[in-house]
Amino acid sequence: MKDINKDETLEIPQGVTVDLKSRIITVKGPRGELTKNLRHLNIEIKFATKSLLKFVVYHGGRKHVASIRTVRSLVNNMIVGVTKGYEYKMRYVYAHFPINVIVNSTNDAVEIRNFLGQKVVFNVKMRGDAKCEASKAQKDELVITGNDLEAVSQSAADIQQICKVKNKDIRKFLDGIYVSERNVLEKE
Repeated sequence: MKDINKDETLEIPQGVTVDLKSRIITVKGPRGELTKNLRHLNIEIKFATKSLLKFVVYHGGRKHVASIRTVRSLVNNMIVGVTKGYEYKMRYVYAHFPINVIVNSTNDAVEIRNFLGQKVVFNVKMRGDAKCEASKAQKDELVITGNDLEAVSQSAADIQQICKVKNKDIRKFLDGIYVSERNVLEKE
């Protein structure tokens, strides 16, 4: 069954500007600027008022209507990113061989050594504008920060995935680097 018309709205807070040009959305805020291309989605995005964004789908099936909420969430994440920013905290877990993580001087890549005593060195580059650093408050912790939620979370996922235990029983070998906390940087 097709819906004739489905829509959702999103309030744009003070201090944030949203630019729309043929489904390419640019969000500017105090922490910077983010751009997202949504041209692959058949959805109408327009300003209902100066500070209210409206997402509309006409004659949409079930999956097509579901994309409204997805796009609204993407734009909302961009707004939160340019106003507050995102932070992921990761902890090193090891039983015997201590994992050695070295963050490069520009904070855009990590080098993982001595994982399960392996001689191999794993290198992970941060995605987009994400930056990482070793935590000063907590031992064996890595902090990834940035404005783009997708870049920050994908960088954390890349680090977690590169430290997978291979050819061993993963119920016994729980070593790795895992996400322990997901936060917004600036609290209200």
